[in-house]
Amino acid sequence: MYIFLCNLSAIDISYTSTILPKLLAMLFTQCKTISFQECFTQVYFFISFAGIEILLLAAMAYDRYVAICHPLHYSIFMSSKHCARLVLSVWVMGLLVPVAHTILFANFSYCRSHHIDHFFCDVTPLLKLTCSDTFTVEIWTYIDGALITASAFILTLISYVFIISTILNIQSASGRHKAFSTCSSHITCVIIFYGTIISLYMRPTSMYSPGQDKFFALLYVILIPMLNPLLYTLKNKDFQDVFQRLIKQCFLLNYMLN
Repeated sequence: MYIFLCNLSAIDISYTSTILPKLLAMLFTQCKTISFQECFTQVYFFISFAGIEILLLAAMAYDRYVAICHPLHYSIFMSSKHCARLVLSVWVMGLLVPVAHTILFANFSYCRSHHIDHFFCDVTPLLKLTCSDTFTVEIWTYIDGALITASAFILTLISYVFIISTILNIQSASGRHKAFSTCSSHITCVIIFYGTIISLYMRPTSMYSPGQDKFFALLYVILIPMLNPLLYTLKNKDFQDVFQRLIKQCFLLNYMLN
């Protein structure tokens, strides 16, 4: 689980870093321009890291399924070698998927306007600016959504169907609570993440609403990366023990100084 959490942290830092530094620079300098090369680079890495997080959350759901439904075989199914291969596959797939999107965007003609009604280069705002035929890229977006987002969501859903079924069959209340607590953080992350993704991208371009999209994008870019560490660390017993010792040491030091 710690292997997945390290990668989740890296992804959160990565896709936030593709947007926030440029946004902060624009706010500080009041120079609200971005070159075409920077814009398409931002699109590529943002889609990449979003896809990687979708796949990684599905892998983490499978990890919880094995841990709760097949605990005696966990060390076999989720060995370090298998986890490394799974994580490597997630990163490779996530980095390859947006290549086609980026190439299509780079070859579009942007003749309507060069003003992006957003705080970063996102798919839908760019589609609203181009005079080129967007049918291909929209179809490609829905294909990606079906192949990656939908399949990852279905895998996550199936995993939790088996997890909940196993938890309900546990006889003791304390056992059920312990089993559920091991996956409650992941469930919360999945609900928030998929809620914002579906609200932003799983709809036609004609239904684009700049104000609504900016709101959900802020949740996606800033809130989720902030919540993920809190959701996982606050439920972690090792972190709780260290945090309690740190508080006791602070109180003791303060008492000694006074």
